[in-house]
Amino acid sequence: MTSRMLWTSTKLVLLSCIFLGIVYMLAMTGFAEVVFPSQANGSLVHYHGHVVGSRLIGEQFTLPGFFQGRPSATSPAYNAADSSASNLGPTNKLLVEHVKARIQAFLKENPGIKTDQIPPSLVESSDSGLDPDITLADAYVQVPRVARADHLSQATVRKVITENIHGRFLGIFGHTYVNVLEMNLALLRAQATNGVSAGAGTHSISAPASATGHIDPRVDLGARKR
Repeated sequence: MTSRMLWTSTKLVLLSCIFLGIVYMLAMTGFAEVVFPSQANGSLVHYHGHVVGSRLIGEQFTLPGFFQGRPSATSPAYNAADSSASNLGPTNKLLVEHVKARIQAFLKENPGIKTDQIPPSLVESSDSGLDPDITLADAYVQVPRVARADHLSQATVRKVITENIHGRFLGIFGHTYVNVLEMNLALLRAQATNGVSAGAGTHSISAPASATGHIDPRVDLGARKR
């Protein structure tokens, strides 16, 4: 009797492993590939035939002609293999020092902008350290710098923002936002449309992305960092 119960239990465990661990996973993977192919493969972004990033993972843009995302507390910045926040409380002196340093850096890079015009989210790191999106306020405060560096009118840069706004999920959840990578690619297209060389304030983005979400450092590194 005991051996029979043991054999029955063993068969149930084996069948559960096969159906739930293999069949179910293969079925869900196949379903996702057919119904949601982009999301199933990491929401990758292509430019000129190359993968340049993901809509889900932020990247570090430092050139003045690019929109910049939120600060990242990972090491190095936007390291998808080490998603984390700073875990520093609001009264922590180190956090205060970091925020003050980011404010000063932003003011230096954006002449004409005053401290009280800087949205808090542009000087505070996100919980994941990988946030690919910014608020509309974050984007609009960068318009003068981006327009000046790319030799575009502010109206053109504002149009880039407007055309890349994502609304609330189902109209009620979250808030409106823009994806930094999508806007920066749109800037390159705007430069081409307006007859401005892509080297004016940015560089062409044409390299494959690495596993960390950054552009491959061996190819066209200036696209994001300099």
